[in-house]
Amino acid sequence: MTQHDALQILKTGANVFLTGEPGSGKTHTITEYVNWLRAHAIEPAITASTGIAATHIHGMTIHSWSGIGIAERVSADLLERIAQKEHVAKRIERTSVLIIDEVSMLSSEVLTMVDAVARAVRRREEPFGGMQVILVGDFFQLPPITKGGRAPSFAFESPAWRALNPLVCYLSEQHRQEDANFLDLLTAIRTSAWDHTHVSLILARETEADGIEEGTPHLFTHNADVDRINDEKLAALSTPKKMFVMEGKGAPPLIEGLKRGCLSPEILTLKEGAVVMFTKNNPLAGYANGTLGTVINFEKGTNYPIVETKDGRLLTVAPMEWAVEEQGKIRAQIIQVPLRLAWAITVHKSQGMSMDAAAIDLSRAFEYGQGYVALSRVRTLAGLSLLGWSENALAIHPNVQNQDKAFRELSGAATAAFAALEVNGERKEMEDNFLRASGGTLEARAVTDPAKPVKKKSTFEETLELVRAGNTLEEIILARGLTLGTIADHLEKLSHGGRIESGDVEALLPKRLLSALPAIHEAFRTKGTEKLGPAFAALKAKYSYDDLKLARILYR
Repeated sequence: MTQHDALQILKTGANVFLTGEPGSGKTHTITEYVNWLRAHAIEPAITASTGIAATHIHGMTIHSWSGIGIAERVSADLLERIAQKEHVAKRIERTSVLIIDEVSMLSSEVLTMVDAVARAVRRREEPFGGMQVILVGDFFQLPPITKGGRAPSFAFESPAWRALNPLVCYLSEQHRQEDANFLDLLTAIRTSAWDHTHVSLILARETEADGIEEGTPHLFTHNADVDRINDEKLAALSTPKKMFVMEGKGAPPLIEGLKRGCLSPEILTLKEGAVVMFTKNNPLAGYANGTLGTVINFEKGTNYPIVETKDGRLLTVAPMEWAVEEQGKIRAQIIQVPLRLAWAITVHKSQGMSMDAAAIDLSRAFEYGQGYVALSRVRTLAGLSLLGWSENALAIHPNVQNQDKAFRELSGAATAAFAALEVNGERKEMEDNFLRASGGTLEARAVTDPAKPVKKKSTFEETLELVRAGNTLEEIILARGLTLGTIADHLEKLSHGGRIESGDVEALLPKRLLSALPAIHEAFRTKGTEKLGPAFAALKAKYSYDDLKLARILYR
């Protein structure tokens, strides 16, 4: 199926499983669909199975979006707690289109839980409470993480998947791999048709570590190898090191559990020039779990690292908290700077990335799909440097291979069925009905009258619409794909122009900032507001410049 065919099916409001080989254009197709929805005044919920995957699509994890968090099963208590969280319940109720990316890493149990929550909150018995659900991913990628050595339970094995009964759109185009031989190799792995000639192509790329070009990303299957490389690279930097020690409070067993689940180390050592990855989601501060960057300096007074992200933003990174709560009370917490070194990364964290070159070690591959994921990150065989190999490297889960045949057949049937609908005009009728039912507009925002194009909304107008719709500050940041600082600038301009009231701004501020307003406003009174530097210094860098921007709106 082509991307165009899949997009036409998505526009009818049908539940869809969008799949295909790496580089087939799944993300591009979803991006086009999201743009189409927004042009018709529909804002979709964009989620993913993991924090890292969520960063690639500027969304949030499905666990966070649905409110299930780390829960492992549905219960009446869980449903009641979620329903009582006003912002979560409101988010679910107003969603008409739910997108879940990297569904291969979503277990059957989690998909079932999300379905149950959506039905309960929306008070409708249809699958997922009647919203359109789009599942995106490739089950040849890494499987769901399991505990206690249990076999993985894939999302397609969930009762929720069967009830949803999504149309399958299996993309057949290829846009990443530019090497015909390499593409043939990857296809052979998917179909278990690989033989010694395919393995020979891979082994021909074997290279010694010291022969790899500087700056080439290194992929390993185990954290220990990643840590070794990162330690060596850090030691090679001549700049002074700064150490950040994790703090813990509460019951010792719970603290240990938090430490095991935290991607930041107990003792984090950094230097200027260190390549790092963020380990926690913080949309208000402008980063998420998986954001990559380089330490360029340390803030005076606090010693907090200043990181330049891959897209050129400068972020001062303060410590954050990981906590265990029970009945609304914190039982244990750990506090650490949410960073880790990232010259080398695991295959798991590389999923979704596209690289011109990579040095890959598969000598200790232990999980289904690890070799396939690692190899398919690069565009050509020439970009592959092999550091190690094993017989398990090309293993694919047998359940996935069997199911894949069914997916291909279902995709072919969907293509034929919708081609017939297109001919007699039924598909367009379904599209219009979907737009009406979702509260959208039949005409796209950009061109309502061909003879008189509508003036494009300014970026400030788009932020204003989200404020007036009652979105939280975090939701506005996610919807716009902008940083907190930029949104704060928008709010300040809108306030100066009389477009929003002080109450609108106050409703957006987090509780921690609301309680700090008296102290911040006192600093403004003595130091002025024309420049934020004097107030920032007077407050001993306790609050970020973005915090001060927001507080300044209410002060003025």
